[in-house]
Amino acid sequence: MCGKRPQTGELPAGCRANYNGWVSFSFRAALGLSALALGLSLSPASSAAAGAATTPPPIRHVFIIVLENKNFAETFAPNSPAPYLSKTLVSEGLFLRQYYGVAHLSLGNYIGMVSGQGPNSQTQADCQGYFEFVGPPVLGPDGQAVGQGCVYPAMVKTVADQLAEKGLTWRGYMEDMGTPCRHPNLNGQDTTQQAKANDQYAARHNPFVYFRSIIDTPACAANDVDLSGLTADLASVATTANYSFITPDLCSDGHDGPCVDGRPGGLVSADAFLKEWVPKITSSPAFKQDGMLLVTFDEAEASPNDPNNSDASACCGEGPGPNSPLPGIFGLGGGRVGTVVLSPWVTPGSVSASTYNHYSMLRSVEDLFGLDHLGYAGTAGLMPFGADVYNGPGPSAVAGSTGSGAGSGAGSAAGAARGALPATMIVWRTRT
Repeated sequence: MCGKRPQTGELPAGCRANYNGWVSFSFRAALGLSALALGLSLSPASSAAAGAATTPPPIRHVFIIVLENKNFAETFAPNSPAPYLSKTLVSEGLFLRQYYGVAHLSLGNYIGMVSGQGPNSQTQADCQGYFEFVGPPVLGPDGQAVGQGCVYPAMVKTVADQLAEKGLTWRGYMEDMGTPCRHPNLNGQDTTQQAKANDQYAARHNPFVYFRSIIDTPACAANDVDLSGLTADLASVATTANYSFITPDLCSDGHDGPCVDGRPGGLVSADAFLKEWVPKITSSPAFKQDGMLLVTFDEAEASPNDPNNSDASACCGEGPGPNSPLPGIFGLGGGRVGTVVLSPWVTPGSVSASTYNHYSMLRSVEDLFGLDHLGYAGTAGLMPFGADVYNGPGPSAVAGSTGSGAGSGAGSAAGAARGALPATMIVWRTRT
């Protein structure tokens, strides 16, 4: 049966047809919305409850950890299988209770996080084949590439491209990837959909390999690397990237359960991953100096045959897009997942009820580094993190430090030339 999405890697053949049919049916059923698609992707009233716009603090190192496919009610329940995340980290950081994914299935969320691009029917099916994106050679309204496919043309940029153009640094850390910038053969089958005991890497959880602007350049092999390199990179400010996107493997992100290597998987294994890696990040010189860590999920659960356990709710004015009238397949979003923010600029134990989603997060990161807004991150009225999030005093050393700011450490062009990396790192744990 194909009720709940399978816990181990690739969708079985029968279920794959079920899910692809679900995407196809949802697309046809929603065609009545297509007239709205180009103009109503995100409305100006999207985050009416968000904190008032404010000048962002001098955060120069962002860390993002993305976990997989869990409903808010399960993750943050009183008896959550992830007590380190739901209790310890919530008490040490800021809890965003109303944080949402932007699509179903997984890949559309990862792509949205780094580029602001909305989903299409292939990314909604997790790109079982690594196919070229086909569409007009210009961006449409809201900076969207209009068409279908998986690997976006070079005209579609990511936050990694933006950082590099400004002389700042980025890195994607992918558990179990091994070879840097590993991705399927172009227009071939994605063989990483299924976890193996010695290889639980999933290309669909690595957003950077879906952009020609990255994979066609030396930056991919240099910056899209195995998670094993993170510990050494955290040793100093000079070797820590300004932006770090961290993806656990298919067991450590909570996607599978039980896992092919014998681990329990689910939120239990996700919590174990956080226990290992969050202290390494928060004790690093870059985080202490001017860092922010976000722990989030790509999406809530989604199943065509289990509506009681599925959530395709949306926030922040997200609506139909030019490539998919229903970004969440059976709704407008990726469901409520919640997010925890750790930083010297947040007050431990505080809670925000403002609504945010992955596009809000991208916009917030871009604001921190003085970058333009990509895709749906640039929608009029979309609120970035405000005073409700940046409610802490910051580290006392930052104001008088000569090591902070865009020109310091790996964040500078000189630092990049030395192989140094600035300190922004985002760690996400996701599940498709």
